[in-house]
Amino acid sequence: MQTFRTWVTGFARIGEKRELKKALESYWKGESDFQALESVADELKARHWRYQKEAGIGMVSVGDFSYYDQTLDMIETLGLIPDRFKDIEDPVARYFAMARGDADHTAMEMTKWFNTNYHYIVPEMRKGMAWRIDTSRIEAEYRAAKEAGVTPKVNLIGPFTLLANAKRTDDLQADDALGLLEEILPAYEALLIAIARLDERVTVQIDEPIFVTDKGVKLTLLIERVYNRLAQAASNLDLYVVTYFDHASEAVARLARTPIRGIGLDFIHGPENLDALEAIALYGKRLIAGVIDGRNIWVSDLEAKLTLLEKIAEKVGKERMVLSTSCSLLHVPYTLKYEEKLDDEIKSWLAFGLEKLDELSLLSRLFFDGPDALDAREAMAYAKNREANATRKVSKRIFDEAVRTRMAEIEALKLKREPFQERIAAQHSRFDYPPLCITTIGSFPQTPEVRSVRRDFKKGLIDEAAYVEKMRGFIAECVAFQEEIGLEVLVHGEFERNDMVEYFGEQLCGVAFSENGWVQSYGSRCVKPPIIYGDVSRPAPMTVEWITYAQSLTEKPMKGMLTGPVTILNWSFVRDDQPRSETCYQIALAIRDEVDDLQKAGIGMIQVDEAAFKEGYPLRDADRPAYETFALESFWITTNVAERETQIHTHMCYSDFNDIIETIEAMDADVISIETARSGNVLLRVFKNHGYEKEIGPGVYDIHSPRVPSVEEIEKQIEALLEVLPARQLWINPDCGLKTRRWEEVKPSLKNMVEATRNVRRKLGL
Repeated sequence: MQTFRTWVTGFARIGEKRELKKALESYWKGESDFQALESVADELKARHWRYQKEAGIGMVSVGDFSYYDQTLDMIETLGLIPDRFKDIEDPVARYFAMARGDADHTAMEMTKWFNTNYHYIVPEMRKGMAWRIDTSRIEAEYRAAKEAGVTPKVNLIGPFTLLANAKRTDDLQADDALGLLEEILPAYEALLIAIARLDERVTVQIDEPIFVTDKGVKLTLLIERVYNRLAQAASNLDLYVVTYFDHASEAVARLARTPIRGIGLDFIHGPENLDALEAIALYGKRLIAGVIDGRNIWVSDLEAKLTLLEKIAEKVGKERMVLSTSCSLLHVPYTLKYEEKLDDEIKSWLAFGLEKLDELSLLSRLFFDGPDALDAREAMAYAKNREANATRKVSKRIFDEAVRTRMAEIEALKLKREPFQERIAAQHSRFDYPPLCITTIGSFPQTPEVRSVRRDFKKGLIDEAAYVEKMRGFIAECVAFQEEIGLEVLVHGEFERNDMVEYFGEQLCGVAFSENGWVQSYGSRCVKPPIIYGDVSRPAPMTVEWITYAQSLTEKPMKGMLTGPVTILNWSFVRDDQPRSETCYQIALAIRDEVDDLQKAGIGMIQVDEAAFKEGYPLRDADRPAYETFALESFWITTNVAERETQIHTHMCYSDFNDIIETIEAMDADVISIETARSGNVLLRVFKNHGYEKEIGPGVYDIHSPRVPSVEEIEKQIEALLEVLPARQLWINPDCGLKTRRWEEVKPSLKNMVEATRNVRRKLGL
């Protein structure tokens, strides 16, 4: 039996200084070739393996690196290329066309990876799909890792998770592609046989996070048969099936009976996994114990971890345990070593990716060898860990009496607004906007010039007056463009904002920010989540000055743009010393004050974006009511201060709305915009079938792709929407904000959108 003690489920790939992001965007712009991109990727992979080796990690992943997305890589590895991309002969061009689209191909659909802010490419499957294994990427990485002196394991996405997250192109009524399991299994067997040729003995990590969901529970009868088959694909393979984000008790009972070598469980977000240990012990499996949090950034309480590990060891035995991260470190920033401006006390409470490697190594020493075996450096690190956890519990900067006083009266604010039909009548009377009202989601391109002005102001190179003048210039140009092309409800462009969550977090008390705490969202898109360490409050208005200036430039309605409390919560690293619901209510009170200030300043349409509302959902139905309760109440607290004639908008990113449509209706926003461009009118039918009565802005073109949609294409999209809902209920907009796009893409796209809408109106006699 292999003797490794530590295991990292996966590592981040964008680069500690976002090297991959910069290389990708340079390649996409045609400023560099693919060889230059490969060179950056190879350097990053080697560096990440070296970091893990230096930290003493026993088993290091290959296959966790990707130019865009691991699910897309799995599609390529299995040769399951959708028919509509097979005309592209160049594999690199095809890969990025599937991810981003090109002039002749719309991109594949994208949605959230379980309950995270990471987006994956949705596989497109059909019956009779031919597969063709390509292990060249895996082979190259495996050889390079061996040459780097690390012990590699090959990371794969398992068949259940791949198919559960896929969509059928030949059966639009199917929720997933699990009906194709028997067709796909031979491809997995062939892949494992090919991987077995890499070495005398090869360790393979098969990720099956679907097993922690209710859908996964329904698959338990299939698990044993499938993994009996896969585990016997080659005699020199050690298969480990790894789950994360919740407990997988039901699946473990079946997996333990198969010839796989071990099972990975998340004990941070799935404490119920303790109940699954008897099966692991009974069948003699190795346990990959996920005890270092891969999704949050607080320093581990190593003493508490040791207590948990001893409890686990009582059931499975230390000799069968391997200590691990709870999930891939993709979901946390790289390292604290570049954080020079972060407050020292707050910094002492944090552990990013590289620091988590050290925690994992130290915890392994403590657990397997005992504290007496620590050398001087390790003993000092252990003492520092205990001190950090002790000081955080008593720090005065965490608690704010004014916030606590206000929270004591929160129950009275958990109410809906007056009936929708009364509100919408008042809003139509006030704004008199037409059916198929044309608008955008909020942001406009963040050009190098815009970013340069923000950067210069932050560094003190220009004063506030110069900064405001520059920003007002950007706003004025944006408003003039919207007026020129005929948009009917305008936005100010959000040029002053680096990120929709970070901007607000920087102006709230109880929130800290890193300089380099970047986390990948999709492709080259990175976000820098706020760190909510204490009680949250709003000391001053955050958006009123910018929005009212923009409104002064036009007679048309100007939307006030805010980020909602649930999204701020779900896109932040949240304190773990009180319930998440309490933190969300505190944020809601802060944004409520901003809503009230905006309407008092004459802004009649206010968008409270809840882009991350769905991703905060627990993965099991039994846990959902508690989340839905505080999420809805937080949105009501934020918005019920609005007067009847003040129109509240919200926006939601890529999500499957089937199972939360009642909750979306209960949010009680007057207008909701949703990302539907990659899925046609399928998502919209969910609203139709439910009898949704409020107004909706389904995205009519995909902003995540650089391609410019034609007038005819957008017309067809609008007509497809009209097959589902009436014109009076529909708004016309792109499917998300435009900050990541270039003006040369945005201007023709929006002009085409306006022209297409006018054409459809004429056809309808509007």
